[in-house]
Amino acid sequence: MGYAPPEGLVDLVESMKRAAGAFDDAEIPVVLGGGLAAWARGGPVTDHDVDFFVREEHVEQALETLARHGMRTERPSEGWLLKAWDGDVLIDLIHHPAGLPVDDALFSRASRLDVLAQPIDVASAGDVLATKILALSEQDPNLRPVLEIARALREQVDWAFVRASVQDTPFGAAVLTLAERLDIAPEAVGTTPVAV
Repeated sequence: MGYAPPEGLVDLVESMKRAAGAFDDAEIPVVLGGGLAAWARGGPVTDHDVDFFVREEHVEQALETLARHGMRTERPSEGWLLKAWDGDVLIDLIHHPAGLPVDDALFSRASRLDVLAQPIDVASAGDVLATKILALSEQDPNLRPVLEIARALREQVDWAFVRASVQDTPFGAAVLTLAERLDIAPEAVGTTPVAV
């Protein structure tokens, strides 16, 4: 008997597979990101959307590819992503995530994994965590999902990379402090622990 994904994840995984297959056929390099990448690496279950990191020079071709496969496309005003809808499932094509470039380095940190029999490049745990932290804002300051991912993937995370990527932001400093104090992340080298 094969593994079946949790109920809320089934539609996301099917849409991810359809999009990934379309990108493979069109030879568009993508990296699975977001909550689905965290789940694929052993993190918490997600039911939000499907995120793909796409280089800026490929994002228009990626959107057109999904449109040719019957998905409804959208160009939001934010300017850092394009969107497609596979039925009720939202697929984000992210080419400028907050604070991190979608570049050769991001692609080189990714790992080729089989996600329920779909081979796909999956963002590193460090990239997933850093992009989640950098997306936090005063309008959406919920640290719980970020800390859940950090705890679940802590042994896979390149903490030096995450620190370098987020420590100069208010939410980054807060998450790193909490992660260290909760023994999720090792203390940064050369820092003095805060007395309690």
